[in-house]
Amino acid sequence: MDHAPDLPDTGGRPDALMWGKGLERTFRTGEVEVRALRGVDVSLRRGELVVLLGPSGSGKSTLLNILGGLDRPTAGSLNFDGRDLTAANDAELTRYRRRSVGFVFQFYNLVAGLTARENVSLVTEIADNPMKPEEALELVGLGERIQHFPAQLSGGEQQRVAVARAIAKRPQILFCDEPTGALDSKTGVRVLEALERVNIELSTTILIITHNVGIGDIADRVLRMQDGRIIEETAPNRRLKPQEISW
Repeated sequence: MDHAPDLPDTGGRPDALMWGKGLERTFRTGEVEVRALRGVDVSLRRGELVVLLGPSGSGKSTLLNILGGLDRPTAGSLNFDGRDLTAANDAELTRYRRRSVGFVFQFYNLVAGLTARENVSLVTEIADNPMKPEEALELVGLGERIQHFPAQLSGGEQQRVAVARAIAKRPQILFCDEPTGALDSKTGVRVLEALERVNIELSTTILIITHNVGIGDIADRVLRMQDGRIIEETAPNRRLKPQEISW
């Protein structure tokens, strides 16, 4: 008698794209042991925008690095779209990062000698089904700045180029680590507007980590971290537009 194929574990959520269970991360420096993550359970649903809040040292960036395949947990399990990432070898994690994940960090990491278009092209040249660089830049509101070099762009514009570069390979999930941390409120709102547009128009799952509590109001869900644990999960009554939030 034939058996139906096993359905992928979804961490208890049928719409989950990524889910982690009991994630721990311990760092050792000599005889000193630091537990950066202490049994974190987390899930990210398809097409949602999640904000992860917490003070410095709470474990936010450590968790992002593990979810993004930049680091491995000391213990626990991590699944992405039915695949067990904790069992993946280095080559499989590289494919995961290259095909499925985009990153935006606080500092833009643009190549100074390349135009906005050429910076985005660095990603599209190695992606399987990329956007045209012009399309990605248009999506973040920089269609008229494609031939400008980073030195000719404001900080917010450079960060939006970084967003365009991250989304140009059409990732399923976008991880943003303090994407507005180096920006003033007006400029930060423009970057959040670009991320909101990516989330809505491309249905990209987005995780933004920040210490700025006000940014949580643009999210579908807000997670709060403290001392290596997620201590609270809330869902706003409605998502505010970036220009509506209190900075």
